[in-house]
Amino acid sequence: MTRKNHFQKYKDFRKQFPEFCYQSFKYTQNQQELEIVFEFSMGEDHHFSPKHRFQIPEEVSIEDIPKTELDLMVFHLGMVELISYWKCACPPRLFIKDFKLNLEQIKWWKKLYFEGLGEFFYLNSIETNVDDFMEIICDEAPEMPKPINTKLLEKVMVPIGGGKDSVVSLEILKEMDKVLIPFVINPRGATLESIKNAGYETYDAFFTKRTIDKHLIELNAQGFLNGHTPFSAMLAFLSLIAARFNKAKYIALSNESSANESTVSGTNINHQYSKSFEFEEDFRNYYQKYIHSGIEYFSFLRPISELQIASLFSKFKQHHLSFRSCNVGSKENIWCGHCPKCLFTYILLSPFIPQQEMHQIFGKALLNDMSLKPDFLELRGLAETKPFECVGTVHEVELSLKNAQKEYFEEALMQNLSKSSSTQELKNALKDWNPQHFVPAVFENLLKEKIAL
Repeated sequence: MTRKNHFQKYKDFRKQFPEFCYQSFKYTQNQQELEIVFEFSMGEDHHFSPKHRFQIPEEVSIEDIPKTELDLMVFHLGMVELISYWKCACPPRLFIKDFKLNLEQIKWWKKLYFEGLGEFFYLNSIETNVDDFMEIICDEAPEMPKPINTKLLEKVMVPIGGGKDSVVSLEILKEMDKVLIPFVINPRGATLESIKNAGYETYDAFFTKRTIDKHLIELNAQGFLNGHTPFSAMLAFLSLIAARFNKAKYIALSNESSANESTVSGTNINHQYSKSFEFEEDFRNYYQKYIHSGIEYFSFLRPISELQIASLFSKFKQHHLSFRSCNVGSKENIWCGHCPKCLFTYILLSPFIPQQEMHQIFGKALLNDMSLKPDFLELRGLAETKPFECVGTVHEVELSLKNAQKEYFEEALMQNLSKSSSTQELKNALKDWNPQHFVPAVFENLLKEKIAL
């Protein structure tokens, strides 16, 4: 992974744009659609109006939710949305109008911004720290209202991304005696197929659409700073609104224990920071104290690993040809076949899915592609960093390679590897259980049954 030395550009932009402003938000309902528009500004010439549209269930009206409650949730969604816009110049001061955060909240948001942008700072060679990179200043507004505790129903929101993880959650959780609602942001082929192949109709799901302001894309093209932002933090705040509209008590994510491993060895820099247990714990503490104390947000797959998820996914054959985990090919709903995410998924499934079927899924033998050797080395921990993608641990990759079905050892990148003489290490790994999680007992017992603990 090539690092870009943009530190001087970073310092110059901060002088040119000393302040970023979260000005306001507004929302309107048109029939069964709610549109939220945020207003951000940077200097006199740069204004951003990102949008979110929610498909509202027919039995719900915006009037059913008190304005103070909706304002509170929408404001916080704006706080995480603006990360994508603030980062283009990293102004040293963030000014918030109309809402007042206390010192504890300011500290919380600074941590999210800093840790969530860890990859962005690293790849742009930006040297800074959590104290100095930003100051958050609030308008002289009243203190925010106390958190809401609306009575909710025994419904389960399950965010669906189109990859193997959310498929596993969906297929297991549908066995429960609870109403399950697939939740999709910006629907595409793989997400819709995941819902359909699990036995649900589109009217069973809840859809939102996020629209990025075109001016941000223009600034990126002009050479403003760009890089990874914590999308899963965005999903967390979006899911609170989605759960409230559907009167759903539970939000069941599909983040696994493997997401806790740092991307850059010896540092806290983690591409998956907002999928980590640390963020999950911080987020739960924050929203229960400041937004809504009646919602139960947790990652259903947190106690298990990517390797265990791959094993479970291999049993859901109806999803094998339709799931997609490739970010490069997501818009076209394809596996690009040239990125570390494609290669990682191929490797992880190699102990569980026959080679011929894998070639049908990916369109080729990925471990035969020598152009993927740099990614192969990164995934195995033999380079400076792991790939900046949502991939599992180095140990999981090595264990998968050692235990791949024998046909895979004919592929070029496997030539110097030996197949494991014993499958016991793999069997043990498939029984792992990480006790560091927030999965409610009834959900926990179901997952334990599936991995036969």
